[in-house]
Amino acid sequence: MVNVCNKQTMNISSLDFGYLRKLVRQHSAIVLNADKEYLAELHLGKLALSAGFDSISSLVAYLQTQPFGDLHFRAIESLVTTETSFFRDIYPFEALKNFVLPELIDRRKNERSLNIWSAACSSGQEPYSIAMLVREQFPTLLNWNLRLIASDFSGQILARARQGRYTQLEINRGLPENLRDRYFQQQDNQWQIVPNIRQMVEFRQINLIDSWSSLLPMDIIFLRNVLIYFDTETKKTILAKVRRVLKPDGYLFLGGGETTLNLDDAFKRVHIEKSVCHRLI
Repeated sequence: MVNVCNKQTMNISSLDFGYLRKLVRQHSAIVLNADKEYLAELHLGKLALSAGFDSISSLVAYLQTQPFGDLHFRAIESLVTTETSFFRDIYPFEALKNFVLPELIDRRKNERSLNIWSAACSSGQEPYSIAMLVREQFPTLLNWNLRLIASDFSGQILARARQGRYTQLEINRGLPENLRDRYFQQQDNQWQIVPNIRQMVEFRQINLIDSWSSLLPMDIIFLRNVLIYFDTETKKTILAKVRRVLKPDGYLFLGGGETTLNLDDAFKRVHIEKSVCHRLI
């Protein structure tokens, strides 16, 4: 039997979307706005068909009657934004190159150890950008105990990140040609990142609302364009956890529209050239 898909069967009712919003918030703490129904229609249709349902409505009806399981998690993954690009908003990477890494290399020269965490890394462009920057500008770190950890709550997106394969469109977004030619190999209509960059990144599945007990104390944390998806209390909770895992002289990078102001007074804003980062007071 072949399922038939049309525009009407892949529409979603406000009631069904209300259930999905609660599901996403309960298991990821991410708040989906009520006007984001188009996201469900755009992304859940494929999931519904692949799981054997003829409409989003029938998929949601099934989810509502079953204990939380893999299909619920796949539905959540489909609705959560995974927007990213190489060297996104270039200024944080400039700050990393021109000030943060030189300072930390000098401070850590005796212990020769550095820990960097890219949280909510999506399909991996951010941690791979950091890895390329390190290899290009700070090759001495390759002889250190350098831990570059990248995490996301989605196992599906992490599988993509670990592969390090990107479309031409993804490659065109932010990646300089000289780095593309040096660190990627073209395979048909995709680009594969070379092993010596891929092997620098340690990918882990971490839900930011769950325990971070597996993390080492961090020198640098990239938590960019993540807090905007949480409510105020969740933002406060996450920043309190950042405070516990960030080293006293470490650096926290948030997205351009994000702040710790009125959320956690243990942080201060620091302007580095055209970038803003946060440090513990």
